[in-house]
Formats: sequence, structure tokens, C-alpha cells
Amino acid sequence: MTEHLITHLRHVDFAMPDLDRQLTFYRDLWGLTEVANDAGVHFLAAEGSPEQYIVRLRRDDLKRLDLLAFGAASAADVDELTERLVRAGVRLVHEPRALDTPGAGYGVRFFDGDGRVVEVSADVAVRVHRRIEERESIPVRLSHFVVNSPNPEATVAWYERHLGFRLSDAMRLPGLGEFMWFLRCNRWHHSFAVSRGPHVAMHHLSFEMRGLDEYMRGTGRMLRAGVEKVWGPGRHKAGDNTFSYFLDPVGNTVEYTTELELVDEDTWHPTVFDAQDPDVADQWGTANPMSEIVAAKQFNDPDKGVFVAPPM
Repeated sequence: MTEHLITHLRHVDFAMPDLDRQLTFYRDLWGLTEVANDAGVHFLAAEGSPEQYIVRLRRDDLKRLDLLAFGAASAADVDELTERLVRAGVRLVHEPRALDTPGAGYGVRFFDGDGRVVEVSADVAVRVHRRIEERESIPVRLSHFVVNSPNPEATVAWYERHLGFRLSDAMRLPGLGEFMWFLRCNRWHHSFAVSRGPHVAMHHLSFEMRGLDEYMRGTGRMLRAGVEKVWGPGRHKAGDNTFSYFLDPVGNTVEYTTELELVDEDTWHPTVFDAQDPDVADQWGTANPMSEIVAAKQFNDPDKGVFVAPPM
């Protein structure tokens, strides 16, 4: 079995009552490409990514996270991971099996400690993708996914123990202690992160742009379209990446980013950053200040799909 079971973040799947507005936003404004539509479930890809799709949208009476999907190196690794999960008492949604989503493949689904459904898959067909050109302000790939948890220390420990994620850095505030943990499954500083929040929910979903110019053009396109900006543009200390956060039509925070730091596994040591330091939140000093209002928007609505498997 490979040293690290999880190789990368594949896709994040959502459900919501107002599907039409969500689809219009992600396809026609945010810059994703619809590649399949199965009985009203929409699969959206990034033009620069080999993943079959990076976002899946589904209509449901409840706003919820359907699925968080990661890649594994081989079907053997999926099987070995499943055996480990079962021995540890992790509740499966289904055993490893052939997948019937675009790109097919072989995968297992299970609940994480907070009740999110996680999929780990291998042997998914690579999508024909292309180089994103200069000044083309659409996402290259899915960068990272951040969740809120009312018990974040346990959530971080769950992903470290069961899926082999490693801590890159954390952030703290006086009186609150550590409140955000950045976790990696490859050389990217973080593909997944956990934030302390009042309930289980999505914190934000981040999309990598080609470069700084494309990132700023995308940011400007959102502003001109009247999309509500939450925070940015700026540059974080942890991960050294740029950030511009916006709200999608149902209140999920989505981010344009670029230049996320690459980690040397042999020499990296995690740092606990003081979030009161202005350079930690924004090295450039160009973003609006982090505030309770900004934090509240990223708390999002409570996830209505906790410990409930999606219908597909």
C-alpha cells in the first residue's frame, strides 16, 4: 500500500432547493464547465483540471453537503483503507464498488466524525483538459475545502488518524485558542481545513486560478456582477495564498485563490499563527478587516445532511 492513502481532493457535491440559481452562478459566472447532467444532477468541471468534475449540484428540499470526495492511488488502497475504517468502527455508507458517476472508477463511502459523507476513489478516468491561457479568469482546479465543526480538535484528529492527513499550520486567538487547522494530503499546504464553528457546515470552497492577473480579473468580474464579497482581495500568511471570498446564491462562501504554498515533507514543521497579527490575515493589507460579520457569513447555515447519505 502507498505511504499516504489520500492523494488529492477530487470534488465537492452540494444540494439545495434553488438549483437553477446555483447552476447559473457556477457555470455562467464563476467559470466552471457543465460536463454532464443526470436526471437533473449537474456535474461541473474546471477547464484546467484532469478531474471529471470538481463540483456536483443537486436539487433537494434541504441545503446540505452531499459528498466530499478524495482520490487514492489504487483500488488496492481503497480496499485497505476500507478494512482500516471497519476495524476502527467507522460507519460505512457503502462498501468499495464500481462508481456510476462520470469517469466511473472504484470507491468507498463513509461518514466522518461530524457526519459528513466522504468518498475515496481510484481508477477514475482522466478528463481531457486544457491549458488555461493568460488573462483567462476561470478556475484551473479545485484548491481546498474548509469545514466548520463545533468539535474541531476531534475532527482534525479523525482525519489524521483515519485518512492520514498531516497538519501544516494552525491559527489561534487569545481567549479562543486554536480555531483553524490546515491539513494536507500531498505537497500542497492544505487540501482540507477545519475551523471552529457553532455547527457542522461548509466554511468555504476554494478554486485555484492561473496566476495573479487571472485571480484579480476573476475577482473584478465578481465585483462588477454584484456578487457579495465576504473578504479580500488579500494574501494569507498560512499557505501564502491569495484570497477573494464571495457568497454564492444560497449563502456558501467560495474563494478565488492562487499560489498556494508547496510543502517539503522532510523539513516542514507546523506553525501556530496569531490571527491578531495583521500580516497573518492579510500580508498585503488590501483586504477588508476580518470581523465578526465576516466570520458569521463563513459559519454558514447548519448542514441538514449530517449522518444522512445522499440519494446518489
